[in-house]
Amino acid sequence: MHIMKQHQSLTVVRTESAATRIDVHPHRHGNRWNLTLALNSALGLLLLGFAGNASAQASADGFVPIFDGKTLQGWHVSAKSGHSRASKNQTGGKWVLENGALIGSQDIPGNGGLILTDEAFGDFEVVLEMNNDFGPDSGLFLRSTEDGKAWQAMIDYHAGGNLMGIYGEGLDAKPSVRNYSFLDAPDKIQLVTTSPVPSPVSVSDWPKFWRHGQWNELRARIVNNPPTITTWINGKKFMEWTEKEVRHPAKGGIALQVHGGGDHTKEFVRYRNIRVKRL
Repeated sequence: MHIMKQHQSLTVVRTESAATRIDVHPHRHGNRWNLTLALNSALGLLLLGFAGNASAQASADGFVPIFDGKTLQGWHVSAKSGHSRASKNQTGGKWVLENGALIGSQDIPGNGGLILTDEAFGDFEVVLEMNNDFGPDSGLFLRSTEDGKAWQAMIDYHAGGNLMGIYGEGLDAKPSVRNYSFLDAPDKIQLVTTSPVPSPVSVSDWPKFWRHGQWNELRARIVNNPPTITTWINGKKFMEWTEKEVRHPAKGGIALQVHGGGDHTKEFVRYRNIRVKRL
């Protein structure tokens, strides 16, 4: 919140996406005391309204933010995975903040890495918005270790890749399940007929369902150990898979990945509004 004074009016503006404006116009001959009372009253109502709306939203869906859009508080970069070999595991890619989004890229050609939550999670559901370039390989890691072993909800946003398939990262590539693959552009897909879960979106409907260059919502849930993992894209369920044996810890970090290999220093992954619900 910031305060701007213009001529005889005092304006309080909330600068977040849903902007709210309160204009207080004191009488030209009024005294400073009356203006202060008016301003305090307006501010009180405004803050109560914000608090009430935030509380109502949190209690309605159970999700809480784990990325504030302004700092990396609660997160750290790891260079311990195989994606950071190009730097001899000295750096974990490049991660910056811009316009409320977390933006990742390779820091030198071929060198990526992970950014993980400081906190470990067990059974949870995580949701975020994504607006990546078509080309770099990324991923949403569930119960990740520092060296990147995890159940991965795939964000392989490139030709031959897919979104929200499930992959055993560092777990012998088991499972590796998806119900479609991208062709040479983000609006072109080919269905995988052997998938355990059919794609809920047809080839012809995909260009309308997936909005390249805009923010799209990805969501993943993991429960139990051996786990059952479920994923969604823009509210539609895409994949569900259940492991049959314990092959990974029951708790771990939530991580985002920039894949190593190639030269993707000028291509970027972008995430925002990252929230989690503990189950």
